[in-house]
Amino acid sequence: MAIILAAGKGTRMQSDLPKVMHPVAGRPMVRWVVDAAREIGCTRIVLVVGYGAELIEAEFAGDRDVEFALQAEQLGTGHAVSMSKALLESVAMGTDFFVLCGDGPLIRSATLEALLTAHRSATASATLATSVIDEPTGYGRIVRNSTGAFERIVEHKDASEIERAIGEINPSYYCVRGEELFTTLAQIGNSNRSGEYYFTDLFGILASAGHTVYAVDAVPAEDVLSINDPTQLATVDAILRARPVSRTANTSQRPHPTMGVSQ
Repeated sequence: MAIILAAGKGTRMQSDLPKVMHPVAGRPMVRWVVDAAREIGCTRIVLVVGYGAELIEAEFAGDRDVEFALQAEQLGTGHAVSMSKALLESVAMGTDFFVLCGDGPLIRSATLEALLTAHRSATASATLATSVIDEPTGYGRIVRNSTGAFERIVEHKDASEIERAIGEINPSYYCVRGEELFTTLAQIGNSNRSGEYYFTDLFGILASAGHTVYAVDAVPAEDVLSINDPTQLATVDAILRARPVSRTANTSQRPHPTMGVSQ
């Protein structure tokens, strides 16, 4: 199953359209994310909507595998994911959930496959796909302990200078076991510079409680860019149009010297 965050307005997009409804390579950007989830085998997809919800719901009105959860107030990504609880909590046991962002149309189903394979091979409570990039400004950093095992994610605005020097970043590709998802969401606080409930805090909470949390470098640097403004929209549009017809070209899980498990 997949939970896709699609509630933001995207004020920097300079448009009244919901951010995820801006077209990329001829389709709303959120369509690329939904399709990637389908290609990996998700038969139930929940879109968390907010601003312009009626436009997103109309776009997917004929899609029987898509449901909607409303985030009426924007209190952060953790809060957004929790809006799907009423729909999904009853089927959480024994289910792995992808949690993805609707503004990342460069996503590939092959990357999700690598993420799911790593998650199940490690028998992890939660797994995230990471990337190593040359310019990590603005992205959450992956903090590992002295053995290379995952410790936590720190958002850029909350990071120290040392943490900001980390090149391994969080491109927002997650897989979480249902048994831990909603119970751990309830433990997330908002003591940060934004005063928001960060979904990324879930992974540090699980790791510190002794659960297996796996972080695997599986996202190619060229697939990291999400869309926050018209310039990025144009860049991603050009990238997608330049891809082969099959946008699921091989994206293999790549070894990383600090790949690790916290358990």
